[in-house]
Amino acid sequence: MEQSNQSTPARFILLGLSNVPPLQFICFFVFFLIYTITVLGNILLITVVTMTPSLHTPMYFFLSNLSVIDITFSCTIVPKILVNTLSTDKSISFVECAIQMYIHLVLGATESILLAAMAYDRFVAICRPLHYNTIMNKTVCFYMAAVPWSASFINSLLQVTLTFQLPFCKSLNINNYFCEVPAFIRMSCGDTFLNEISLYIASGIIAMCSFLLILISYIHIISTILKITSSQGRQKSFSTCTSHLIVVTLFFGTIMFTYLHPQKYTNLFNKTDKVLPILYTTVTPMLNPFIYSIRNKDVKNTLINKLKRI
Repeated sequence: MEQSNQSTPARFILLGLSNVPPLQFICFFVFFLIYTITVLGNILLITVVTMTPSLHTPMYFFLSNLSVIDITFSCTIVPKILVNTLSTDKSISFVECAIQMYIHLVLGATESILLAAMAYDRFVAICRPLHYNTIMNKTVCFYMAAVPWSASFINSLLQVTLTFQLPFCKSLNINNYFCEVPAFIRMSCGDTFLNEISLYIASGIIAMCSFLLILISYIHIISTILKITSSQGRQKSFSTCTSHLIVVTLFFGTIMFTYLHPQKYTNLFNKTDKVLPILYTTVTPMLNPFIYSIRNKDVKNTLINKLKRI
């Protein structure tokens, strides 16, 4: 294990997922496949929504924003994984690591709040259908998309600044496949109390509050659906919400476990700390376009019609 007395080292070493050659080739193939599917799937979804006037609604506006986040998420994390998996040089520069951490935090926080905005959109559509166009007008949708980005930029700048002010006099080996705040807190030999408190507060406000807003929205949605007398109507309403709930469960479950458990003393969680981020950094971005499009008749029908014209 490399030792260092540098407080601001020039480079770090990403240990990745495995150092066994056969497993490295498997990891490379799997991540390359995930990356390709993620980028192409989300680009296709954005293209379909953009080129179809009937899909220019608040729900698809938020969905397009989500696809942009997923593409950027994947492009920020996966290319470095692919390079490091087969390369003997697994180092990453201080600046590159800081940029990767910042973008990752921005996207994660923005997606958390955006999923809450999408839940509110479904709440209004199902529980207040007669007032939907009035409540979810263009100005409201713009602010519901802009506020998450703005808040995330500020929060991420604070987290990255605090993280890279820590002294790293232990190992410079990052026990992960990308630069993430919890891994750096564990690497530091200094006092990380402020970093942990800041991380818990930010995660609590952004992730927990977003999750609670989603939970409240869906309690009202389910209550309204249960009052529908037609079984066909209930089934249709449930199907429009199921995809969102799948994404919420995958995303929030893994991200809250990663950021809301004690960071400095996590020997029991070493394996899960490396594996769980895969779900919200690579798997969820890949699944999003398929979950929303396959389970949505409007998107499926539009895509089929577009393909028939080719």
